[in-house]
Amino acid sequence: MTAAADPCYLPSSDGDLAYLDTGSGDPVVLLHSGWVDHRVLDAQIAALAAEFRVIAPDARGHGFSANATRPFRWADDLAALLRHLDAGPAVLVGVSMGGVIATDTILEYPELVRGVVVCGAATSEFEYTDLWARRIQAESARALGSGDIDGWLTSFLSFAPGPHRALEDMDQDIPRRLRDLALHTLSKHTADEKDWRVPLTGTWDRVPKIGVPVLTVNGALETPDLVAEAERLARTVPDGRSVTIEGTAHYANLEKPEEFNTIVADFLRALPAR
Repeated sequence: MTAAADPCYLPSSDGDLAYLDTGSGDPVVLLHSGWVDHRVLDAQIAALAAEFRVIAPDARGHGFSANATRPFRWADDLAALLRHLDAGPAVLVGVSMGGVIATDTILEYPELVRGVVVCGAATSEFEYTDLWARRIQAESARALGSGDIDGWLTSFLSFAPGPHRALEDMDQDIPRRLRDLALHTLSKHTADEKDWRVPLTGTWDRVPKIGVPVLTVNGALETPDLVAEAERLARTVPDGRSVTIEGTAHYANLEKPEEFNTIVADFLRALPAR
């Protein structure tokens, strides 16, 4: 199966969950950012599948996966997929929301994870303090609650350039791709829909016990509070480090895919043999 192939589906007690499974070798799970799906990681899927087994799921409620109709946790869904595919322990590589899923999963299911890479994320308890980011979040919530799709898209895309650039300063293929993928996910939902996700709490108390290598990848143009939290994660785990990709903000995998892919591949090759 290639990155362009139709997804496979894992039946769950609350609908089917979509995923790609391509390549061969040690398993690597690529976890997408919020409101989009696995296709935002196409460049990573294609590059890494030449050397590794790449699994790229759509999180519940995103892309081609079923919406939730009852309480759920991202880590439980991912653990079920890894067990179904007999793919653990795997390396988890997540961007934004995907990074949160990765840290949730290593905390809840350490036996299924042998390494973690997070980009634009820390733990699931991170909350923005940056006024620029909080204003965008407030605008996004207002637009989503009122069914203002155009207003929501404007807010959603504002995170792509970061606080130091305008959207027009970016390669316009990036916001265009994010917009198309987000509209696909948004079309599955309604403004009055309940959020069934159960958040993980007490994460920082457990972070020092993470027993696998952790790498945080930060865009140099990202909000400073998120960078600080990611660097805190790397400092707090026994085996952690941070790298910065210049000229990028929240979506380093889209803005500098070759550099991002090299960083991830080097991390994977340096891990102890399974």
